[in-house]
Amino acid sequence: MENEKKLYSMKQTCIKTGLTYDTLKFYCNEGLVPNVKRNKSNYRVFDDNDVEWINSLSCLKNCGMSISEMKEYLKLCLEGEETIPKRQAILEVKLEELENKKKEIQKSINYIHWKQNFYKDVLEGKVKYFSHLIDTTKDSH
Repeated sequence: MENEKKLYSMKQTCIKTGLTYDTLKFYCNEGLVPNVKRNKSNYRVFDDNDVEWINSLSCLKNCGMSISEMKEYLKLCLEGEETIPKRQAILEVKLEELENKKKEIQKSINYIHWKQNFYKDVLEGKVKYFSHLIDTTKDSH
């Protein structure tokens, strides 16, 4: 007897992937989950390969891909191995965008650390408070 694949309901798939029910349904309705299977009650069911692909969709979304970009990427995936260079190029662009965002986020983190240390030093009396918004050099008389 052939091994049957384990199938998961929409709810189980949502738990496994961290997606909301509405998001998973949207991805299915948009055609982003190819070859969706149905059980005898006509409910969508997913196998482990589907779950892995759905996790990939979440990653692509987190990489900043739009739905249309995700559809194009899926189309290339379905065309097979010969489209790997095109897929690599798409991912390279997204990687560069993410690296730039990471640098911006790191600058913001560095600023917050600096500002928190400045405030701590002011409160501990280690440095005199100054502000770029308020003239703190004026006499209060």
